Amino acid sequence: MEKTAAAGFTVGRDAYQEWVDGEGVPLHEGIALNLLQLDTADWPRFGVRGAAVHFKGRGDFCSMFLYDISAGGSSSPVRHLYEAIYFVLEGRGSTRLQFDDGRSQQFEWGPRSFFAIPINATYQHFNGSGRERALLVCTTTAPLVMKIFRDAAFVFNTPHDFTERIGKDEYYSGGGDLHALGPGNNIWETNFVPDLGTIELMAQEARGKGSTNILFSLAGSMMHAHIAQVAPATYKKAHRHAAGAHVMTLTGEGYSLLWYPGDDDFTRVDWAFGTVFPPCEGQFHQHFVTSDNPSRYLATAIYGSRYPLTERFRQIGVDKDGKGGTQDRSLKDGGDQIEYEDQDPRIHAIWLEEMRKHGITPRFELPVSVA
Repeated sequence: MEKTAAAGFTVGRDAYQEWVDGEGVPLHEGIALNLLQLDTADWPRFGVRGAAVHFKGRGDFCSMFLYDISAGGSSSPVRHLYEAIYFVLEGRGSTRLQFDDGRSQQFEWGPRSFFAIPINATYQHFNGSGRERALLVCTTTAPLVMKIFRDAAFVFNTPHDFTERIGKDEYYSGGGDLHALGPGNNIWETNFVPDLGTIELMAQEARGKGSTNILFSLAGSMMHAHIAQVAPATYKKAHRHAAGAHVMTLTGEGYSLLWYPGDDDFTRVDWAFGTVFPPCEGQFHQHFVTSDNPSRYLATAIYGSRYPLTERFRQIGVDKDGKGGTQDRSLKDGGDQIEYEDQDPRIHAIWLEEMRKHGITPRFELPVSVA
């Protein structure tokens, strides 16, 4: 066989990264970033200012995009074949959805609203204020889809309705269906949540004293989302899972520690509203509250429990009987959670010192055997 060197032939290409580079918007990278502090620039495709946000722990399948809608402005109508779930960081406005069969939906959002775009539905965002910008962040499966198809025209211009993803009318007005699968694994099926700061959560005591959460099934998506709350002046048990869980602080004060097995020290992330930090693949992480108020955080990823993309993701999430996956089981039982009695003793000492600095009385004590 004759050997040739074809002009322009390269290997190891990342079709998603090439697409982002070609969009001409700022790209922000880091272990943890505060979305409210990031620069944006004109994004012609969406008709607003925007940015791409890539975290070290985002994995292969997900990314975040920022959309900065000027006062009185709106985004351009757009559709795409990747999944998109939105959180409102600032502002008030509305979103209009148009489906190919003639149906439509429109809903109003405000700070801490959370919603999903049914895949390939045409949608447009409107800023309801004439004075202030609206800032939305979107967790997407664009990396996965762009790497598969390598054709932006196909991803953004394919006219097909995924009718089963539209959902019930009440899913766009704050209503939904609760699927009670057990503590820590209860799922709220909807497309729109008016305020993640006030939505009712359910007990998740296996993760720590006073812990609560709720999982979401949004627009028939393969994506995962859940909101969790850490009780005042306490902390949760450490656990690990696959990469890509974009953890974002919503309320409260505190910090998180991240580490790999065998690490000599911890990576620390201090919380503020809008701070995001996806733990890396297999990296343990643990959340600590340093105030007399509870703290809530949102996690968005690709390993949804209803339609898991891979066998690894299925094992992490919820099995068909509604029992917790590996992230809810102790390491001693083959899972990915570290029990309080097995944690590094430095962890509790660090937290006690933080509580002392803040003048807060701890509401949690370790078992006597490890205190």
